[in-house]
Amino acid sequence: MNETERTPAGTALTALFLDLFRLNNRILSSGDRLVADLGLTSARWQVLGSIVAAERPQPVAWLARDMGANRQNVQRIVNDLEKEGLVSFQPNPHHRRAQLVVLSDKGRQIFDAAMRLQAPWVNDLSDGLPLEDIETMRRVMTALRGKLEGHADAEE
Repeated sequence: MNETERTPAGTALTALFLDLFRLNNRILSSGDRLVADLGLTSARWQVLGSIVAAERPQPVAWLARDMGANRQNVQRIVNDLEKEGLVSFQPNPHHRRAQLVVLSDKGRQIFDAAMRLQAPWVNDLSDGLPLEDIETMRRVMTALRGKLEGHADAEE
C-alpha cells in the first residue's frame, strides 16, 4: 500500500469526517435559529457555555483552549458579549494583561434561557436514537480528539 492509499478504516474515517462537517454546519445553523431571539448566535452561545462550565473565571486564552478554538476568534466574541453586558472583565492577579472573563447576571439569564430552548430541541433530535449509539459515538469522538490533540502537541 502506498502513501496515498487509505486503509478500510481510513476510508471509513474520511467518510465520517465529511459527515461530521455537514452535521456541524447543520448544528450551527439550527443553533443560530434557536437562539436568535435572545440576541445570540451559536458561537456566542458556545462561548457563554464555556464560561459557565469553567470552575472559576478564566482568561480568553484558556476559554479558547478549552473550546478547541482560535484565541483571536474567542476574543472577538467575548468583546462583543462585553459590549452587550453579558460578560465583564476582571483583573487577573496572575497576569496583568490577560483579564478574567466573568459572566454577568444578564449573561446568566440569557444563557439559562438558551438552555431552556435547547432541551426540547435536543430531546427531539435524540428521539429514536439508541442511547448506546450516542454514547459510542461520543467515545469515538473523544478518542479522535485525543489523538489529534496529541499530534498537535507533538508538532509544537
